Amino acid sequence: MLIQAIMTAPAITVGPKTPVAEAAKIMLDHRISGLPVVDAKGKLVGIVSEGDFLRRGELRTERKRSWLLEFFASPGKIADEYVRSHGRSVDQVMTPDVRTISADSSVNEAVDMMEEYGIKRLPVVSEGKVTGIVCRSDLLRALTRFLPTQATLAKDEEIQDAIVAELARQSWSRNGFIKVKVINGVAELSGTIFDERERLAAKVAAENVPGVKYVSDQIAWIDPYLGVAMPAPTESSKPE
Repeated sequence: MLIQAIMTAPAITVGPKTPVAEAAKIMLDHRISGLPVVDAKGKLVGIVSEGDFLRRGELRTERKRSWLLEFFASPGKIADEYVRSHGRSVDQVMTPDVRTISADSSVNEAVDMMEEYGIKRLPVVSEGKVTGIVCRSDLLRALTRFLPTQATLAKDEEIQDAIVAELARQSWSRNGFIKVKVINGVAELSGTIFDERERLAAKVAAENVPGVKYVSDQIAWIDPYLGVAMPAPTESSKPE
């Protein structure tokens, strides 16, 4: 899937000289947490987010240091923090170095960047100009389009084959120790595992197969060091 399929376009933007109060109001009015900052030609020059408004003089939340840390901090760094906590326009508080992405990039690339750099949004840029923005909320909306909202009817044999095929694709279950049997849409998992984390993974794999009503966990765990077998739990994963 490409970014252009899930991004928000056009993106709501502000200019460098937009007052901080106005930028904050725009975020609140549109229920968004960040705004690309563009110049008069529409070129991206930075991004301002709700995180840039946390350390503010008005809230008395400026960064405070002990006298020792204050002594070792450079005057330039302290001055920069003062500007960010007391600045009146967006260009004084924004982040100028922005990670961007193109509309024809894959969603997977966007997720990789968000995870690697710890960011929540990526301006979508073409020839330096902002054409949209992709945020974590856009990924959530895309996810809801693929998650099933109601039960799907399928034959037990088809369901069973699908679960077995999914388990066969996963490296943690390719040993074939997990067995599957489906009766009237109930997926019974049995067999043995050597790592308790495989239990939940197997249940999730079964739950995601269309037609599964609930999963009955009958898998026994064997301690790989002591060789002691622990019986399967008595609970089943039933839908509310």
